[in-house]
Amino acid sequence: MNTTLQRIYEIGIIPVIAIEDAALAVPLAKALAEGGLPAAEVTFRTAAAEDAIRAIVKEVPEMLVGAGTVLTTEQADRAMAAGASFIVAPGYDPNVTQHVIDKGGIMMPGTATAGEMQQAMNQGCDTLKFFPAEANGGVAMLKNIGAALKSAKWMCTGGVSAKNVNDYLGYDQIVAVGGTWMCKNDMIKAEKWDEITAMCKEAVKTMLGFELAHVGVNCADEGEAEQTAKTLCALFGLDYKAGNSSIFAGKAVECMKKPGRGANGHIAIATNSVDRAVYHLGRQGVEFIEDSRVVDAKGKTKAIYIKQELSDFAIHLVQK
Repeated sequence: MNTTLQRIYEIGIIPVIAIEDAALAVPLAKALAEGGLPAAEVTFRTAAAEDAIRAIVKEVPEMLVGAGTVLTTEQADRAMAAGASFIVAPGYDPNVTQHVIDKGGIMMPGTATAGEMQQAMNQGCDTLKFFPAEANGGVAMLKNIGAALKSAKWMCTGGVSAKNVNDYLGYDQIVAVGGTWMCKNDMIKAEKWDEITAMCKEAVKTMLGFELAHVGVNCADEGEAEQTAKTLCALFGLDYKAGNSSIFAGKAVECMKKPGRGANGHIAIATNSVDRAVYHLGRQGVEFIEDSRVVDAKGKTKAIYIKQELSDFAIHLVQK
């Protein structure tokens, strides 16, 4: 996957913003980044869009900035000259699409039907915009289309909110979603930067969905693991489930047949996306043990350990 598209995938939620005053672009970008969403699709619905993109690219270099609602080749040129890393359109215009591709840009044309999607993919678009997503059938629609267009990738906008964001991001062929719920126009105009940051943090928390999966207990050998698991099952009526390297007592306790990472064992934290969790935790300074990464057939991370241990327990991220 292209590095820009990979970053869009890892961030997961791309705030869609319409700025009427370019002077607000930098403080808005800083509020978004502080909230965990260092990206923005700046729409060309306002005259300030070009200057806003240029200001964010210059003053907040960690931000990934794209241009949205790009309708013409002239707007595309202005957006790319200002520093936009990707171009998004509400509909599929083959001429604008080809123009951006010929200039080496990343184009996400708006598509709503399998026919439009197929044409855009054949033209060279790696990722498509599905818009307006909810009005066009949402995730169910894309799952039907994706069964035929197996290589299609989408960024979905239009009707995406905190309530349904994980319905979209839970489908493998959806790279990211675009939304305005964490940075609505009235909040931007009122310069409510702290509120925007808080809402971004909540959006990231919702997207990642961290929860305790299980606790792994290091046992000396298989006999001790068996005895420990059977005792827990007998005491609390838990289900006994033996595996190759461990034995589970219910779903919450994993008895290791030989000591693993961590002096005492490990704590497994489940998440909606390990890849996105690695990115977002990494922005907070968390480091990971790369040789512990487990990847599925599609190249997505299923599990990984962080370097830091807590109370002699290793910390393990696992895919829900």
